[in-house]
Amino acid sequence: MTIKDTPEEWEIRATDTPFVGNKTSVRTDDVVMPDGTVVRRDYQVHPGSVAVLALDDADQVLVLRQYRHPVRQKLWEIPAGLLDVPGENPLHAAQRELYEEAHVKAEDWRVLTDVYTTAGGCDEAVRIFLARGLSAAEGERFEVEDEEADMELARVPVDELVRGVLAGELHNNCLVVGVLSLVAARAGDGLDALRPAEAPWPARPFAS
Repeated sequence: MTIKDTPEEWEIRATDTPFVGNKTSVRTDDVVMPDGTVVRRDYQVHPGSVAVLALDDADQVLVLRQYRHPVRQKLWEIPAGLLDVPGENPLHAAQRELYEEAHVKAEDWRVLTDVYTTAGGCDEAVRIFLARGLSAAEGERFEVEDEEADMELARVPVDELVRGVLAGELHNNCLVVGVLSLVAARAGDGLDALRPAEAPWPARPFAS
């Protein structure tokens, strides 16, 4: 048996969008189950996101600390942001987020992993990139606002982040998945064997 996620779509008898927000919405579908019954499923419709695990030459990861109101915590995260434009190239979006949140650019980009954050209740897909060859970006710093105005930046050794993840001290999805994927990739075929930065992404197709 091949362990691989596969596309499939069950019949939808009716659909509605009871809430439309600034970036996301809520959809209600009446879905036909395998036994023929119809069950209502509510879920958040999300444009998708990108995240960047930026690794410097000292084996440190660029992280930021930001207030997240839904969980009432300040979380350590890796740079990330929404795919604001339908069909946007995720690499370009990731490069933009690294510049805007950290004023950093990178020479080498790879796809680290692709994930659905909460597939039982949201269709958000995230592509997490590995960025290496870091240097300061040119020009003026991006002007931040709202929660980002209080953001802290740091560079933390990979081993320290792994310890924090396993100790239950770090909870951001992209940071946890990104750091552990980095460690797994190193233990496997190595970082240079990761997929190229513009590898296909069926969850969020894009133009090159």
